[in-house]
Amino acid sequence: MSYPSSRCSRHVRACLIFGLLGGLIAAPVAADQATIPGVEVQRLARSSQSWNGHPLPAYRSEQPEITILRFRIAPGARLPLHLHPVINAGVLLSGELTVESKAGEILHLKAGEALVELVGELHFGYNAGAEPVDLIVFYAGNVEQPIMELAEEATGHD
Repeated sequence: MSYPSSRCSRHVRACLIFGLLGGLIAAPVAADQATIPGVEVQRLARSSQSWNGHPLPAYRSEQPEITILRFRIAPGARLPLHLHPVINAGVLLSGELTVESKAGEILHLKAGEALVELVGELHFGYNAGAEPVDLIVFYAGNVEQPIMELAEEATGHD
């Protein structure tokens, strides 16, 4: 089968040009790699593992739900032994926080540092410092799924 060469080549060239331009325009750019005048972006965390090196679980297929909590922990205060059945990460805004797993793994955080929390593993946090802890935590769960279970309530974990 033969095609008129000028018409076919113009059509092919146009498809190639628009395809390449579309690919360039649609090419993903990470927000922390983009250059935007007057905007500074700093990556605080990016990981497929929790802070102790264990891999994060796959997301469930139900309706997702994001929860964002702010914790203010007084000096000397300790959170109870608990676990998270959902992936979560946080940023310590002020103070110093120590997180300890039931297995004895310890993480010390200072203001400005981020953490990717343990999932399905018992742990607790405490403020051994002299100033209050201010912590923001983002939970990526599902509708009607708990984001935290106390040790007494946790079943099938640890």
